[in-house]
Amino acid sequence: MTFPKEIGNLNNYLNENIKSEIDAIQGAKDIIAEWISDNSIYRKWIRSYIYSNGLISSKKKKDSKDEERVYEMYYDYKESLKTIKPHRILAVNRGEKEKVLNIKIDVEDDKILEYLYKENIKIEGLISSKYVKEAIDDGYKRLIFPSIEREIRSELTDEANEQAIKIFSNNLENLLLQPPMKEKVVLGLDPAFRTGCKLAVIDKTGKFLEKSVIYPHEPINDIEKSTEELNRLVDKYKVDIISIGNGTASRESEKFVSNYIQDHKKDTKYIIVNEAGASVYSASKLAIDEFPNLHVEERSAISIARRLQDPLSELVKVEPKSIGVGQYQHDVPQNRLNDSLDFVVSKAVNLVGVNINTASQSLLKYVSGLNKKNIENIIEYRNKKGKIESRKELERILNDKIYQQSIGFMRIMDGTNPLDKTSIHPESYSMVTELLSKLELQKEDLGSSILKEKLDKINRNEYKIDEYTFNDIISSLKQPLRDLRDDFKTPILKSNILTIQDLTLGMKLQGTVRNVVDFGLFIDIGLKNDGLAHISKLSNKYIKHPSDLFNVGDIVDCYVDEIYLDKNKVSLSLIEK
Repeated sequence: MTFPKEIGNLNNYLNENIKSEIDAIQGAKDIIAEWISDNSIYRKWIRSYIYSNGLISSKKKKDSKDEERVYEMYYDYKESLKTIKPHRILAVNRGEKEKVLNIKIDVEDDKILEYLYKENIKIEGLISSKYVKEAIDDGYKRLIFPSIEREIRSELTDEANEQAIKIFSNNLENLLLQPPMKEKVVLGLDPAFRTGCKLAVIDKTGKFLEKSVIYPHEPINDIEKSTEELNRLVDKYKVDIISIGNGTASRESEKFVSNYIQDHKKDTKYIIVNEAGASVYSASKLAIDEFPNLHVEERSAISIARRLQDPLSELVKVEPKSIGVGQYQHDVPQNRLNDSLDFVVSKAVNLVGVNINTASQSLLKYVSGLNKKNIENIIEYRNKKGKIESRKELERILNDKIYQQSIGFMRIMDGTNPLDKTSIHPESYSMVTELLSKLELQKEDLGSSILKEKLDKINRNEYKIDEYTFNDIISSLKQPLRDLRDDFKTPILKSNILTIQDLTLGMKLQGTVRNVVDFGLFIDIGLKNDGLAHISKLSNKYIKHPSDLFNVGDIVDCYVDEIYLDKNKVSLSLIEK
């Protein structure tokens, strides 16, 4: 085989490694292919073109197992790279990881090759052009496209991860800041079939009072004795609310409790609470140390009761990612997720503050400035003394820097200084004393009507205090025990049960938002499964993301949009029909 003169004398390139003219041509083509691939200008153009015009596609693998058809919508799916939503990226990635789906990027290769030909072949018709084109084709298909495909998928995955972490963090913050059910005696019910429903009563302060177990469900079905035992506990402790975990046998337990309340004409209400993470906490060293003589399920019943009474104090005992208020949280980088969630928990704890005489070690670890040694010292001092009387006592335990950083977040409810129960930092106490003196008031007047009246008439310009500090002082003096969670709606309490057969299209219901995700809201309307309100059903106006309007814990009016009796599922709309 001979080559045209324009290619040159290939004999000059033959050696012990390149033994023929064909090898020389192939070697030249390999060099051109790598040169094309390494050209940053070409890669930038190709990457932009693929992202703007490409599609991500998924196909079900032959002989793959997806028995519950989790990935059914992605068996033969295509969507533009520019418009695909983050949750779909995570969904197809998981399907690929579980060996159910094949994922690839599709694009018109001819357009890209035409661009590369134009950039590199200046004179058409030469014999060498054929080999240059072959080199370009090889460089694009073997080197450039696979590399850019990985880059784009990696970038889309990173963006999806960030979105998932953001959603989880927002949902967790709103869950932690759910309003506490104050001054209520709560009976926690951890539902189960074979092993029975575990009961635990806690008093108004969260103190554990008594445990029990009942068997109202299969296989025992002892409804009579179960009712007697439930009634005994309700009457003995004057139970205000029964808190039912939403796990296995939840709705059967709800029916049992509802029937009991109706038949016995009790004023007691009940509520279904998200028990995600309760079992994790109940088996932890923390729970064992707190209740060493109880079984895991009994500790779980206490947790279910307490997370209604004070969600923040109880949920901080659970690993944040186990709480389950996000999307694909197990698929995102766990270190980044953990860092974000820890920040959210710390933010929530410091916004609310902690009662230093009742705060658990789990709660104190999120107080800004405190470390493990500080916390151990505080708890040891508290246990030895019985009760911390003032913030000033903590100066003996904490060094100056840590004291200044943390003390504003720690409250003392019944101490020697009334200011210690407020969010006012001790460094501002002298300002407060001066202000109260001018108003002819005492610290003991905090929250009184006369104090509020005088503060409303105060001349701000008379005091050399920065505006932020001044406003914080005024607010704290008016409402020394103010809890920002009190501004939110409390959960919906019920006394009777709703079944899917009770629903009709267009029926108006009130529900609690349990989860906010990219594609809509999951709303608890009292059925076994939460209803889904798709993002298109949330408002008559365009919204970019459901979190723009709604948060976990929101109480919303919604309407039945579709009923799927075979799947026991309901689609909801927040748009009035």
